[in-house]
This record gives sequence, structure tokens and C-alpha cells, in this order.
Amino acid sequence: MKTRSVIFAAIIGVTLISIAVIMESYTETTHENKIRVAYFPNINHAVPIIGMENGIFENQIGNNTSIESILFDAGPQVIESLFAGSIDIAYVGPGPAINGFLKSEDHNVKILSGVASGGASFIVHPNSKINSVADFGGKRIAAPQIGNTQDISLRSYLSENGLKPAEKGGSVTVLNISNSDIYTLFAKGDIDAAWVPEPTATILVQQLDGKRLFHEEELWPEGRFASVLLIAREEYVNQNPDLINKWLKANQQTIDWINSNPEQTRITFIEFMKKETGKSLSDGLVDESLSNLKFTSDPIVSSIHTFAKRADSLGYLGRHGYSLDGIFFDKNSNSQLREVLVNDKT
Repeated sequence: MKTRSVIFAAIIGVTLISIAVIMESYTETTHENKIRVAYFPNINHAVPIIGMENGIFENQIGNNTSIESILFDAGPQVIESLFAGSIDIAYVGPGPAINGFLKSEDHNVKILSGVASGGASFIVHPNSKINSVADFGGKRIAAPQIGNTQDISLRSYLSENGLKPAEKGGSVTVLNISNSDIYTLFAKGDIDAAWVPEPTATILVQQLDGKRLFHEEELWPEGRFASVLLIAREEYVNQNPDLINKWLKANQQTIDWINSNPEQTRITFIEFMKKETGKSLSDGLVDESLSNLKFTSDPIVSSIHTFAKRADSLGYLGRHGYSLDGIFFDKNSNSQLREVLVNDKT
């Protein structure tokens, strides 16, 4: 009996050790040896798209870490996935970034860098008699998912001009639908206008004869506002400083490459869209879309605070007020990131 007990104990011990080794190996494979990044299949997100397609991120990260790209259509969905732990870093607009920071446990979601400025427009249907905001009453206007950056901009613009959406007792019907559905409704004439990012804005102009009433940057001081930011869970950044350091370097390298190679950027983006979505975009469409964007690692801090103020006035940030203190990752808290992370006093 004693011998059997010893043998049984030995088997249990070996089994537990094997499980521990497997779990450790699994953890290393799923967390330490992989970075899961979220972004959108649109020209505003050209930095992750071009950086991935050209191998800039892969070359900087090295062979020991794999990169898993996950495509989304709207920022709020990305934040939900970040909370669920199914992605590690993400490219999103300021609206979802702010919401993620405020709603995450211990304000765990942080902004690491700016990515793009501009790239959104208000497009009017050719049969809709909208020549200024004075004509918005009684109209149906679309924007992507509620709480996303264009939705915040549209609803704030209405409020600033004394207008309300229909659900608040006003005369403007605001429809929150995907960019693809916006295209469909615009083509059918079922909406009067849309506040949308590129390349959807230019697609509505070039393919459906829409009229660009204004570029959103025209409404901002110095014509600049953050439209895409790089965010991450603070815990992940602290656990993987070297990896994040390399990612940020690749992010800047890609921004520099795009700004120096617009023609090749266009070619690569068109190939990506055809491969991932089956859509064929013309050279002229992509060129015009790119011309409406500025790619920069500057997060344009003042615009982040403006977006937060607008989101709060819309009731998107809760009823108890808000503070953006700590929304930017503190680069001084990690020596490996001090020289790379964006300065939140830019």
C-alpha cells in the first residue's frame, strides 16, 4: 500500500508539474509572444494598415513576437474588446479613447500617441436642400455608431447651433449606423446628409454626387484635431515596455514613411482594401481622401479636452462629472519608454 501511495503521489506530482509547464507555455504564447492590435479598414487608420502591410511593425517587433490584427468598424466595439482582454492595443478616435479611460477599472486605458488629424466631413445628398446649418431642421442625418467621434461632433454641432435630435424633442433625426449602411441609405436617398470619416466621405462625393458642405477641421482652432489615437491597457504597457517601445518606434516610422510616400501609400491602401473588404477604390478617390488627413504623433491635447467636454454635455460620460487626469500614459513611470512616448504637454 505504501508503495502504491508513493507511486500515486509521484504521478500526481508529475501531472501537476506538466500542467504548470503547459500553462506557463500557454501564457507566454498568448500574452508575451503575441500582441493583438485593433484598427479600422479606412484611410484614417492608414498608419496601422500601411505599417502592417509594409512589414514596418513586424521588422521592429522582431521574430519572437507575432502580431494579430483585428479589424473593427467602430470605436465603442474596440473599447468593449479592450475591457474583455481580447485585444492589447488599439487605434481609435478620441471619443472612444476618453470613454475607455473613464470607464476602465483604475483608469487603465491610456493614450500612448497621436496618429492622425482631420479626415471627417459633412456630406449632403444631391437632392437634399441643405446649404448651411440653418437648413438642418426636419432632415435625416447619419453618423457612425453612437458615442464614436463623428457622432459626438455631429450632436455637438447641432447643440451649438440651437438644434436637437428628434429623440430629445428636436427636429433633426440622427441615425447611428455603420459606414456601409450610410452608403446604402445615401444611395437610396433615404438620408439627407452624413458626418463621416474618410474614405466614406469622399466615396459619397465621388460615387454618389454628394456635396461636401465642410471639412470638420474647418470648425477647429488652427484646423487641427485628433481623429485617431493609439491606446492601450496600462497594465499591458507596464508588463511589456520593450514591446511597446518598439511598437511606438514603428508607429513613428510609418507616419514618416506615409508623409514621404503618398503615391505608394495609395497603392498599398487600395491593395489592402481589395484584399480585406473586396472593395476596389480608384486612385483619385484615395488621393483625395489622403489629402484630407494629416498623419502625426501629436495627440493635439487641447482637442482631446474639447471632445471630453462635448461628450460630457451629451451625457456620454455619466452624471458625476469627469476628469482626464492621467489619460496619457506617464512615460516617466517607465524608463524604457521615456524617450518614445508622447509628451502630454504637446
